[in-house]
Parts: sequence; C-alpha cells; structure tokens
Amino acid sequence: MKVILRKRVESLGDPGAVVEVKPGYARNYLFPQGLAYEATAPNVRRLEEERRQAEELDRRRYLEARRHASLLEGVSVIFHARAGEEGKLFGSVTAGDIADRINERGLGVQVDRRQVALEEPLKALGVFKVPLRLHPQAQVEVEVRVEREG
Repeated sequence: MKVILRKRVESLGDPGAVVEVKPGYARNYLFPQGLAYEATAPNVRRLEEERRQAEELDRRRYLEARRHASLLEGVSVIFHARAGEEGKLFGSVTAGDIADRINERGLGVQVDRRQVALEEPLKALGVFKVPLRLHPQAQVEVEVRVEREG
C-alpha cells in the first residue's frame, strides 16, 4: 500500500515522501497516529499543491530577508557600559540587547534575538562584527561598538 508521510517516520522517510508499506502497518499505526495518509490520486495532487505553496512561501521569505539585509547593511549600534581597568565589562551585551537596539533605530526591520548569531555575550570593550541570520541563505553583519560609560 502506498502512503504519503505527514511527519518524519524513522526508517521510512521525511514528510511528503510517498512510500510503500504493508496495509496493516498503515491501517493500525500510521493512519491512527496521524503520521501518514493514503496515496490516492487526489491526495497526491494535494501533496504537490502543498509543496508548490511551501516553495512559494520560502521564496517570498527569502526575498523579504534579502530586502531586510540590504536595509541593515552597514548598520552600527553603540552600547555604553561600565567596565574595569582592563576593559572587561561589569555585565555583558547579549543577543537580545543587540536586537532591541537595532529595532529602536526604526529601520523598518524587526530583528528577533534568535536571528543574532552571537556565540556568547560580549564581555569586553571594543568593536565587534555580529552576523544576523535573517534566512538560511540571507545573512548580514552589523557593527557593535561597546564603549566605556561616562
């Protein structure tokens, strides 16, 4: 029996895959669990339509991310923080702080803290290049300056 997977099933495949399984396995496990549905002609057409819509949505998201990347190109944000004699901060600048500061600039782009690709919070004075991952294929770097307060 041919079925279309709705979710990833170990040893069978990923969502959208059309696979051949034994009728009992489909009827007793895959269908009741909501993991698959029968691969009838209308369902196959529906799957193709869903794939086409998903590709179109991904293309739109990519173009939007490229537009946002062009708006964020060359952006610099400045933080004033208390620091010790060696330039070590008494706190840190986090991904959330950077996202909030970019959003305050009113560039028409909303940056989420999860888009700020900061390995660990900034804990020293200086100038840092911080990448923003707006989409898997669209990334831009912003300059973050951490200066001594006062």
